[in-house]
Amino acid sequence: MHDVVIRGGEVVDGTGAPPRKADVAIDGGRVTEVGAVAERGRRELDASGRLVTPGFVDIHTHLDAQLFWDPVASPSSSHGVTTVVLGNCGVTFAPVRPGQERYLAEMMEAVEDLPADTIMTGLGWGWETYGDYLRALGSRALGVNVGGLVGHCALRYYVMGERGLEDAAATDDDVARIAALVGEAVDAGALGFSTSRSFMHTVPDGRPVPGTFARPEELAAIGGALGARGRGTIEVVARIGERDGPTRRNSVAELAWMEEVSRASGRPLSFAITQSDRRPDLWSWVMDQVAAARARGADLRPQTSARGSGILYGLVGRTPYDTLPAWARLAARPFPERLAAIADEGTRALLVAQANEPTSLSGPLAPKDPGKLYLLPPGPASYDVRPENSLAAEATRRGTSPAAAFLDFLSDTAGLGLLYYPVLNQSLDAVAAMLTNPDVVVGVADAGAHVALTMDAGQSTYLLRHWVRETGLLDIATAVRKLTREGAELFGIRDRGVLAPGAHADVNVIDLERLDLDTPEMRADLPLGAQRFVQRARGYDYTLVGGEILVDHDQLTDARPGQLVTAG
Repeated sequence: MHDVVIRGGEVVDGTGAPPRKADVAIDGGRVTEVGAVAERGRRELDASGRLVTPGFVDIHTHLDAQLFWDPVASPSSSHGVTTVVLGNCGVTFAPVRPGQERYLAEMMEAVEDLPADTIMTGLGWGWETYGDYLRALGSRALGVNVGGLVGHCALRYYVMGERGLEDAAATDDDVARIAALVGEAVDAGALGFSTSRSFMHTVPDGRPVPGTFARPEELAAIGGALGARGRGTIEVVARIGERDGPTRRNSVAELAWMEEVSRASGRPLSFAITQSDRRPDLWSWVMDQVAAARARGADLRPQTSARGSGILYGLVGRTPYDTLPAWARLAARPFPERLAAIADEGTRALLVAQANEPTSLSGPLAPKDPGKLYLLPPGPASYDVRPENSLAAEATRRGTSPAAAFLDFLSDTAGLGLLYYPVLNQSLDAVAAMLTNPDVVVGVADAGAHVALTMDAGQSTYLLRHWVRETGLLDIATAVRKLTREGAELFGIRDRGVLAPGAHADVNVIDLERLDLDTPEMRADLPLGAQRFVQRARGYDYTLVGGEILVDHDQLTDARPGQLVTAG
């Protein structure tokens, strides 16, 4: 008998091939047959009327700490994700010298908004090299498969200390040591290397993170370490659209060094690109530049998100008005008191009066225009960015100010309604153009980062619901390939992202007609009671990792079958 047989589903195998009705047999954690399986299974799963796909591969996460206290990588695993890539954007917890652990934790807080005290409490530490970190992570019972990139910030601080933050060239010895450490990390199992070039990524004192000012020669040496091994992927937070001026000077320079490093090393290089209303045509220009670079032999792969990457405002967390005194006092109170306070006429009048003052809309990354804050009530999360769903439109309907309409909305939803503010990818037309570009991969879900401000980890569910079922932009075969094989191949993760004999048995059984995701909810379930947004999904009959059932009809099981994955 087989260990498991999944019967009668429409198999979408991750290669881009059209769906076909087939059974899937699993033995010893691997797929052994795809087709008409005659033998029975010790466990039989009925997939009639369902899609059967490979488990999804999330290539851009910051779960480096979370997996130590949450081995199922929630809520990503509830959205069909079975393999995650850590260590993006240059920020990692290794290599680290004894006594410098808190510095890396505070840098992660400054860049990715995960509280340093939570990190220090939740991590056991005790490692120095990136290989040591991977071994510590791999010794835990994991629910999902995990691979990691070694980060430039940690590498530079390990080798150069405070000099690593300066706008000065690293010495030849510095560069040689950094490149050697990258090579050692890949030899120990790292999937590659990541770096941040963005001026927006800073350490707690406001200086740009280590690696921001690294010269092309340093980056070329690191690429050479990967090239010498014939494996490893480079991930970059590129300095595109920052301090550019009319000639796009920085964007041109970034694309030039990335092309050169990829061509010289022979390694793929991925970087995030998103549309922004502040520079609406930049993403399209970048797509053209990438196509030209790929024609010259560079393996550049931009990654983008399946919808707008957004800040969430609400009574459960931050609001757009938190810098105002009355709103700050409200935010400092426990949630039940906040809910009671907005029903008090005097408190409400004071909140509205302060919010109606000029330039009051000044919270973290807050827009000045309530026309770009969208209602997200409890229930299915539509992420409706039509003008008629904006806070401005709601205020007009109610005949009141945006702040008063916000308070009414909160009262009507028992304090659970949210405002969704897309910071990037505000235009779904631009997102559609990028998703249908064969050079672009799906990424930037940022699971594990900005946990009390955003919740974009459910984008696999959104992509299937919106771009396949609702709009038909992507056919199911293409969409599944983008969520599976493309990411696995980009990061050199073999035998995952496809359903074929010999592949690891990471599998989703999905009811596409029922597939949906709910408006995020706030929970205080991080170490020391820190808060984060989570998001529930519906429509996942089963998610298997290594042939074991991790999700059974939208509910996590106690199985912990995850493994470390390495390049090649």
